[in-house]
Amino acid sequence: MKKVGFVLLAVFLLLSCQQKAPEQQSLSYDQALEKSRGTTVNFYMWGGSATINKWINSYVTNRLKEVYDLTLNMVPMDASVFVNKLLTEKQAGKKNGTVDVMWINGENFKNAREAGLLYGPVADKLPNFNKYVDPATVAFDFGFPVENYEMPYGRAQFVFIHDSAKIISPPESFAALKQWIINHPGKFTYPQPPDFTGSAFIRQLFYATTGGHEQYMKGFDEKLYLEKSPQLWAYLTEIKPYLWQKGEVYPKDIAALGLLFERGEVDMNMSYHQAYASGKIIEGKYPHSVRTFVMKEGAIYNTHFTAIAHNAPNLAGAMVLADFLMSPEAQLSKNAPENWGDFTVLDMEKLEGSIQQAFGALDLGKATLPLDVLNRHGVPEIPAAYLTRLENDWARFVLEKK
Repeated sequence: MKKVGFVLLAVFLLLSCQQKAPEQQSLSYDQALEKSRGTTVNFYMWGGSATINKWINSYVTNRLKEVYDLTLNMVPMDASVFVNKLLTEKQAGKKNGTVDVMWINGENFKNAREAGLLYGPVADKLPNFNKYVDPATVAFDFGFPVENYEMPYGRAQFVFIHDSAKIISPPESFAALKQWIINHPGKFTYPQPPDFTGSAFIRQLFYATTGGHEQYMKGFDEKLYLEKSPQLWAYLTEIKPYLWQKGEVYPKDIAALGLLFERGEVDMNMSYHQAYASGKIIEGKYPHSVRTFVMKEGAIYNTHFTAIAHNAPNLAGAMVLADFLMSPEAQLSKNAPENWGDFTVLDMEKLEGSIQQAFGALDLGKATLPLDVLNRHGVPEIPAAYLTRLENDWARFVLEKK
């Protein structure tokens, strides 16, 4: 019975992925502009950053109201939770749901797309996408084809954070990091996967300990994974006794690790946001001596996206919001460290000269590495199936290992 139920579910998901609401297909962007006026649009997104929340609830909310007469309702929720919410609604046949726009990417996008939970294709209907984005740069999300079911929102890259007054020369490789951890017991840790940043940290190590990312880009390979992954678990179990609290517990998320760093309990922090430290300096949370660094083996980067729910109650408002977030105005505001520091997804060569100059004039802060350094060390995310397997096996081979 379990096997039959699984087959039926798989068939349901396949058919769902092929279904599109006919009343939504005919809505153009110009029609959306008119239809959305005076309405409210629900934006479901991760709410773990006070800085990001403030930017959404002040700048974005105000501009949407002023320019489009559109009211924004931000709903803080983890992506996996609202994807499950959408799946529940679809299984219940709820044609008019609760989610309009969602901040999503990677594994959650893949799951939502395969389950038919997203409206689309839609990106190529939006003027700012067509005018300012190079489609080739956003064709894949963690190795999964986007096919215009997502709209690019921002770019992020993984960095390590340290106080240069305490650590003059931070480690330049993961081998050097291991030695530093052993030499400074209790002064390093990382968030417990599946926390987003903690998961990214172990993926960085997976690349570094197994010979790079290139071998994994063609899709999940079970034989390759089983051959290579023991090198990662060996590294993590070797450093475990030298971590904060002797590796017996891990910070539950990146916010918890951030507090340990601010209090001086650990000497390194990390972020999947290259301008995070500069923002903290501006907030007065970090001393001006804090800097970021990357390893010679590379620093993972990705594009994060927005998507529209298949049963969005306000499709028109969703299209307007998704398009506005790709506008040069919004992307420039978001790129400023005091607002967020999230890097733009726009093609600079497609922007007007004055806008290019405005981006060039942004002070990204002393703690933010130069773009040429970040670009030189950038390595892409591998397919999402590896992410899931690494998180599950981390619990098995590292967390539970005594």
